[in-house]
Amino acid sequence: MAGPQCCSNPPTLNPSSGAGHLEELGGLTTYVTGSPDKLAVLFITDVYGFEAPLLRKLADKVAAAGFFVVAPDFFKGDPFVPDDANRPIRVWLQDHGPEKGFDDAKPVVEALKNKGISAIGAVGICWGAKVVVDLTKVELIQAAVLLHPSFVTVDDIKGVKAHISVLGAEIDHMSPPELLKEFEEVLSAKPEVDGFVKIFPKVSHGWTVRYNMEDEEAVKCADEAHGDLLAWFTKYLK
Repeated sequence: MAGPQCCSNPPTLNPSSGAGHLEELGGLTTYVTGSPDKLAVLFITDVYGFEAPLLRKLADKVAAAGFFVVAPDFFKGDPFVPDDANRPIRVWLQDHGPEKGFDDAKPVVEALKNKGISAIGAVGICWGAKVVVDLTKVELIQAAVLLHPSFVTVDDIKGVKAHISVLGAEIDHMSPPELLKEFEEVLSAKPEVDGFVKIFPKVSHGWTVRYNMEDEEAVKCADEAHGDLLAWFTKYLK
């Protein structure tokens, strides 16, 4: 079950943030950025959803590297609200479990293919990581990057069928380093897929999209992870 760390440093949502625009894709309102060429990256967000400015900033950065980037609103206008005492995270998750995200993601992937996209990667952030892993199991995507994953198990990793990079935090109760090292062992025994696991020192769960822009070290650590993410998709989608 998600703990407090999963919801720490909540972003101030801004529906007009980012350089992209909104359109409907696979039945979901979606933040879209970049040109719809042959290569796409699907962002599946944390519990705060697709209006988080730093999330959209990262999506724009990936688009600037030559990818068509889509970040659907998997929560359909109902992102987690951390100060809602009547609906703590465990209650919110009853309405927004990752399995529902997986069902909603499949039409999005189909819509991308209908646009002529030939290769699709997916970024799973916290909550979204479980959805992305499930997409790899049924070979709907060609490459995946997990950022400080939540809910992902060793058995999940055993079922992965796409090249996958897992970027985790040293200080993380959802996916502690011990669990990430188990992921690494499983992936190293799967010659059919390339697996990469990296544990970033001195950072906490959420550091890639929920960091303080005024903190130079925090920005530097996030930028390093973003660079790793881009390198992965450049290697396996282009």
